[in-house]
Order: sequence, then C-alpha cells, then structure tokens
Amino acid sequence: MRTYYRGPDAAVTDELFIWQAGATKAFVVAELHQVARVRQDDGRLGRVIAAILLAVAGAGWVQFDLPAKWYAGIGALVAALALAGWPSHTRSWALRAAYRGDAGVTVYSTADPRVFNQVSRALQRAIEDARR
Repeated sequence: MRTYYRGPDAAVTDELFIWQAGATKAFVVAELHQVARVRQDDGRLGRVIAAILLAVAGAGWVQFDLPAKWYAGIGALVAALALAGWPSHTRSWALRAAYRGDAGVTVYSTADPRVFNQVSRALQRAIEDARR
C-alpha cells in the first residue's frame, strides 16, 4: 500500500482517504469523483460588530444633545456599514466530492492553507494513480 500523505488529521493512501475530525471518516479513493477545492469564509464577526455599532448609535442618538447625536450616529453608522462587509479572519478550505451517489460530500476541511494544499495534492495523485 502506497502512502501519499500522513498527518495529524488526515491520511491518503492508494486505497483510502482518512479524515480524523472528531469522528474518523474513511473514503475509498476509487469511488471519489468530481473532487473540488472550496474556500469558505465565515463573515459572522463583521456582522456582529456592525450590529453592536448600530445599537451604540441608537443609544447615543437618544442620550446626546442634537449636534453630538448627528456625529455619533453618523460615525457609528459609517463604521457599521464598513464592518458589515469586512471579512473575518476565519477562512477554511474544504474538499468536496461525489461519493457513492451523494454529490456534496465534504471529504476534508481545515483552516491551515499549507496542510490543505498538501492533502489536496496527495488526494489528486492518489485518484490519478487509481484510474490508471
């Protein structure tokens, strides 16, 4: 049995792809089709900060005198709108494939781009060698 990759959370051999994320998941390499690399962004952090700033703007609108209300309200609103589109720093990458009739199976996922590239290249080599 040839090993293409062995790490703390995944192993790729000529027969199996094993992902150890909580529960261990094993996939037969020959039955993986249409493997796609997917980048996932979790943008919740920017939206949470935007909601907090909008709440501060609303509270400030009631508490301050008229000129201060406008400055506080407009400043918080501009900051909230800017942060609503601000990407969070939680990005992850996933390998999705068709496996045994199911088209959207997540085969592997990680937040480390270096490890993700190593695992995806190893899986690609294993699939290519299995089809020869």
